[in-house]
Amino acid sequence: MLKGKVAIITGGTRGIGLETVRAFKENNAEVIIFGSREETVNRAIMELEDEGYKVSGYYPNLNNYAEIESTIKNIIKKFNHIDILVNNAGISANKKIEETKSEDFAKIMNLNVNAIFNVSKSVIPYMKKNKGGVILNTSSMVSIYGQPSGVGYPASKFAVNGITKSLARELAPFNIRVNAVAPGVTKTDMVAALPEEQIAPLIQSIPLGRIGEPRDIANAFLFLASDMASYITGDILSVDGAARS
Repeated sequence: MLKGKVAIITGGTRGIGLETVRAFKENNAEVIIFGSREETVNRAIMELEDEGYKVSGYYPNLNNYAEIESTIKNIIKKFNHIDILVNNAGISANKKIEETKSEDFAKIMNLNVNAIFNVSKSVIPYMKKNKGGVILNTSSMVSIYGQPSGVGYPASKFAVNGITKSLARELAPFNIRVNAVAPGVTKTDMVAALPEEQIAPLIQSIPLGRIGEPRDIANAFLFLASDMASYITGDILSVDGAARS
């Protein structure tokens, strides 16, 4: 589905990002992963190599535009073009507002929102030159109805939806599609570590009767990245087992 395509996946060293790397590699894409630190990037590269997947990796500061721009130029030198960008890097929050420091809120917005702006801005000129491309952002089901605490996280994901819909309109004349995937509760490391008494009520609230797997989300990214979704842009695709409030 992605043969001949070059894809960058931020937050590609673990969880949904790493599973998306696998899905893209299975479909013959060249994949470059961005991680937060050299050791996590190298660990992911080794893990993928053990599975038979060859990828490249970088660890730029996603809040440093000059550093990202330099990294993108190096990728272009190596691969000549960038066809797909998956903005997946992000952090969550669950503290009440009284317990949340302003710097905590800023940290969430920096990675979940500003990083999307920085990486997208760096990649878009090359997509325009190549007469097309796909930008995919990781949203969340909380971008639809919020959450009881940790206001910074849903605020950032509402912003992700706004970026997605606005860039879709701006970039459509250049044949660049922009969509987002909004996962529900997914079996990442953080969720897997929760005790059974917390997991059981979550499952009961989901009409499909199970928590999402990382591959469920990766498959949504794969579809939206492929030519099968060539007439879809500006969409926020919920992948949550109908667990909407």
